[in-house]
Amino acid sequence: MSQLSRRIRDAVRDIPDFPDEGVLFRDITPIFGQPELCAEIIKEISRCFAGVDAVAGIEARGFFFGMAVAQRLGVPFVPIRKKGKLPWKTLEQSYDLEYGSATMEIHVDAIQPTWKVLIHDDILATGGTAEAAAKLIEQVGIVGGFSFLMDLTVLNGIKKLLPFDRQIHSLITY
Repeated sequence: MSQLSRRIRDAVRDIPDFPDEGVLFRDITPIFGQPELCAEIIKEISRCFAGVDAVAGIEARGFFFGMAVAQRLGVPFVPIRKKGKLPWKTLEQSYDLEYGSATMEIHVDAIQPTWKVLIHDDILATGGTAEAAAKLIEQVGIVGGFSFLMDLTVLNGIKKLLPFDRQIHSLITY
């Protein structure tokens, strides 16, 4: 395990029985109180994806580092939002959740057809949200990889993402 991974793991707070009994929630918010650690995270993700043309962050926790990575790389940031949150013409992609379904959207003009787009979120769990984001990006561009702060490997979410791109990077795994 790298020193950066250790520092991230030390900062993540485990909260048992949240949001439901039996769930162990991995809280990343303590990371935000450590500006140097945040800077290292941004630097590492940027290093791994230096060739992308844009960064798409999945609402809402994918915005935290996604925007900063886009700024560091000097590329556009594309917010992927829940249906009804973007004010202009959108493309949408629906997907299933454990408890129902949801729909994500991006603006129709957010991505150029030849752009390789990094999809960023905080956690890779079952992979459903990231898979839906990839399907959304493929409507207008090219998936150029996935980045996550952490991967909950026991849930095997990576399996859903491999058909889109084999570059899937997580800074820590559980």
